[in-house]
Amino acid sequence: MKHNGIIIDTEKCVGCGLCGKVCAAHNIRIDNETAATVMDRCIMCGQCSAVCPKKAISVSGGGSGQIEKTEDPRLDPDSVLNAIRFRRSIRSFQETEIPKEIIQQILEAGRFTHTAKNMQDVSFVVLDREKDRIEKMAVDLFKKIKPLADLFSPMAKNNKIDKHFFFFKAPAVIVILAKDRVNGILAAQNMEFVAEAHGLGVLYSGFFTSAANASRKIKKAIAVPKGKKVAMTLVLGYPNVKFLRSTPHKELDVRYM
Repeated sequence: MKHNGIIIDTEKCVGCGLCGKVCAAHNIRIDNETAATVMDRCIMCGQCSAVCPKKAISVSGGGSGQIEKTEDPRLDPDSVLNAIRFRRSIRSFQETEIPKEIIQQILEAGRFTHTAKNMQDVSFVVLDREKDRIEKMAVDLFKKIKPLADLFSPMAKNNKIDKHFFFFKAPAVIVILAKDRVNGILAAQNMEFVAEAHGLGVLYSGFFTSAANASRKIKKAIAVPKGKKVAMTLVLGYPNVKFLRSTPHKELDVRYM
């Protein structure tokens, strides 16, 4: 039985009801001890296929095959918190190239990121061979607007825009595209964790992101599809500097109600 991309194998289904419990659209019910859909409103999230103990549910057009869970991994809370405490934006990189398999893992972290309404609207452009050419486009744009920025910001006035202003000679840059910018930012955060687990330094380049969205020339060069925007740009490389402690932060501002 197939409904809106959800395929239910009634021969395998044992009517346990787990699929209905996790269905975000409340679109699965147990009918005559077998799972069935209610109406045409599936968001193709795949929760039902992930929870089914008998592999009786699959999602057509859902992409590559599912991975079986063989253990129940749990991150160490203190290690995660320390990774957040001690991470710094890196602007000085070693010349060492990043292995392709590490880049692939970072991209996978972005691909598996949860998205609003299961849009799965996030895609990526990896800049390596064309990195310098694309950076030059952004540099040329910022040089044009810098005199105006200098009038309003002392910090801008102190910034010198050289040919490595955006990417700092980093070996790789990943431009994250999305229809919904929040989805792209969520992907960036997951990708950063994987990058740092491999000993890489990461810079979120808001400057390049702004330049790319403002320039039709850059958008054309990196082939941004219609309907998408540059959500964030990750500059990646092995750090050329070692930070010895966390930076000062304001005290926790929270209310319990």
